[in-house]
This record gives sequence, C-alpha cells and structure tokens, in this order.
Amino acid sequence: MNSCLYECSVMHHRLAPKVHHFSHDIFMFYLDLDELEIVAQKIFLFSYNRKNLYSFRDTDHEPAGKNPLKERIVGFLRQNGIDLGPFGRVMLLTLPRVAGYIFNPVSIYYCFNAGGSPVCSVAEVGNTFREMKLFLLRREELNAGTTFAKIVPKHFYVSPFSSLDLSFDFKLKIPGDKLDIKIDDRDGADKVLISTLTGKRAALTNKNLAWFTLKYPFVTLKVIFLIHWHALRLWLKRVPFYRKVENAALQREVLRPHSTLSSK
Repeated sequence: MNSCLYECSVMHHRLAPKVHHFSHDIFMFYLDLDELEIVAQKIFLFSYNRKNLYSFRDTDHEPAGKNPLKERIVGFLRQNGIDLGPFGRVMLLTLPRVAGYIFNPVSIYYCFNAGGSPVCSVAEVGNTFREMKLFLLRREELNAGTTFAKIVPKHFYVSPFSSLDLSFDFKLKIPGDKLDIKIDDRDGADKVLISTLTGKRAALTNKNLAWFTLKYPFVTLKVIFLIHWHALRLWLKRVPFYRKVENAALQREVLRPHSTLSSK
C-alpha cells in the first residue's frame, strides 16, 4: 500500500506581539485516496464511511459534494486548470475521525501524475468554527522537485490572536521517510508565527496503529484541547484578541461558513 502513518511533532513559536512557544506529539494518516476501501479491509480499527475507532469520511473534507473525495479533488484541480490524467494519484495527510470526533487544523493533499511526478498540493486549513479554506500550490511553486512553497494572503479566521490580513508562508515538502512541513504567519516581510510539523514514516499496519492508539490516545481531542489551553495562556499574556464577527470582508473564499459570515 502507498498509505502509511507518520509519528509527528508539532511546534508553534509565536514571535510577536509576545513570545509564546509550545510543542506536542501526535500521529497522522497519509492516505492514498484510491486505497481507502483496501485500508478499511486490512486495518481492523479503521473504516471508510462507517463507524469505527478511526473513521475516514469523504464528507469531512473539501471540496464539497456527494461523490467520493478523489473525484471531487480531481474536479477542483480541473476547475483550476490542472489535469492529473486518468491514472493520477492523490495522497492526503490528515487525521480521520477518532471515536466519532474530528478536528484538523490542516490537512494536505499531494497530487501526482501517472508517472509519480508531483503536480500540485492543496492545503485544507480548518478552524474551530468548522470552517475550511483551500490553498492551491501549483507545479510552478515546486522548489527543487521536493517542496511546494508559496506566500499567500490568509484572509481566513484561524486564531483569535492573529490578524486576518497576515499571509501564510507555506513550505510543504513531499512526504517520504520523513515529514517536513512549515506553515508560518507573516506580517509583510516579518515572520510573526512559526509552525512546523515534522515526523517519521511508519507502515500502516494493525500493530502500528494499535501502538500509536495507546501512545497517543484520542489524538483529535488532544489537538482541540491544546488549542484552547494555549489560547487561554495567550489571553492571560494579554496578546491582542480579534473577534470573528469583526472584519468579515477579510474572510474570503471560506467554505462551510459560520453564521458570523451570514451578513457578508
């Protein structure tokens, strides 16, 4: 199988307006969207569009639609002038539902042509309001054949402690034996938040998934808890707070918009 697991370390280092640093360990799935049924048959803790301890559901991801996710992402790419060809492959780095609960700050699609060459990447960024936004990185933004890199206006409400007019600085290395992803926040030329996701590959087997389940239990709940815990610490440090209802005009191309954008 092309699908695998990554044992990961997440690091956030806020540089301004006040310094704040934290890191924690998780694991993630790297799934070939053509293999979801096969993975579900081989891995007893994992199901596809059905309940299980780990459950991958097409409807949890964008682009929206009733078709399987692979068809939807291929259609999205075609709408943006990108054709993977009849035998293109789409890999997705993500967290599935864990005991029915899902939360992904970011999931990343890596798209390849039939020959295995990288064509593009799509970062699916989510927030605690269940909104999502897609950021497309094209082949022209592939550096040295290994890393998709792009600086793009954020215009998405990710954190109440970050202005909406910042930019994302994506550096998405194609996963191999190692995982190396950087998504920083920039205010003009200055970095204000450094975020990294690094890790090492592990085979997607029943044994490894059972071990990671014991080592990192209820990983999606851990992620959402830590987000709120560090938000409290930032609030206590008196870092400026931006309410979602403000500056709706700077929240653009938002998918699954929250009611706070209903007047937009």
